[in-house]
Amino acid sequence: MKNKAFELVGPDYKPMEQAAMPAAGGWLKRLRGVPLIAIGLLAVIVLGCVFCEAVMNHDPTYMDLANRAVPPDGQFYFGTDMMGRDIFSMIWYGGRISLFIGLAATGLSTLIAVVYGSISGLSSEWVDDGMMRLTEIILSIPSILIVIFIQAIIGQTGPLTIAFVIGITSWMNISKIVRSEVRQIRNADYILAAKTMDGGFFYILRRHLLPNFVSSIMFMVVTNIGAAIGTEATLSFLGIGLPVEVISWGSMLSNADQALLSNDWWIILIPGLFLVVTLVCITDIGNYIRKRNNRGMREI
Repeated sequence: MKNKAFELVGPDYKPMEQAAMPAAGGWLKRLRGVPLIAIGLLAVIVLGCVFCEAVMNHDPTYMDLANRAVPPDGQFYFGTDMMGRDIFSMIWYGGRISLFIGLAATGLSTLIAVVYGSISGLSSEWVDDGMMRLTEIILSIPSILIVIFIQAIIGQTGPLTIAFVIGITSWMNISKIVRSEVRQIRNADYILAAKTMDGGFFYILRRHLLPNFVSSIMFMVVTNIGAAIGTEATLSFLGIGLPVEVISWGSMLSNADQALLSNDWWIILIPGLFLVVTLVCITDIGNYIRKRNNRGMREI
């Protein structure tokens, strides 16, 4: 039977009730530096796009020629575009396409970067040097030119095509980080043991390499989502991205020249504002992840 009359304590002893209670201001200290505004705004935009059917008050694809270029009012909250489509509904409906392209392109580029960087990091010196030289050559060419060139070769335009083109042209920076991380741990005992027991490349990558560098690339993965969305908007603005009938934030901005000439500011300003806010929020969250990872490395 346990004797509760005596208890061994040390110099840092605190009663159990006191130890269980969080320190005053502990939660505030943890939340310090967290981009709550960026997270909140991004969450509202993403949820509004995902559940756009509950938000929209008009059919975003319906062309009401009787209400062309109507400024914001009680019926059309954000006004209408040059074809009479409701911009408020188009923002939420088209946001799904833009977010899909950002996520799909980032997923593809991350997959390529992880595999390419891991092969380079595990290979011999001359193979590694050749692969990194190829990466630097590609990085020396403006990415938008590569995207335009590949898009011109493919010819077809659609969300999947745009995501594919952006994905295969935006993996280089992440691959260099993966390669550096793999070079540091490739001679670790657990990796050598896995090779000795005939562990394949993808087994070693999944079980041993990926857990060690995933936190290092998370910042660039997050920021690549915003970069992909911005690239799609740039391509659509230049007229080589999504067609006008496929609604996205980029395709909505493709009519900017006509809107400027007719002084219909809302056609440009509102989609551009949503695009900029989304990109700024993603960048802010990515910077927070980078700072937190750097702080963790210093503590180690």
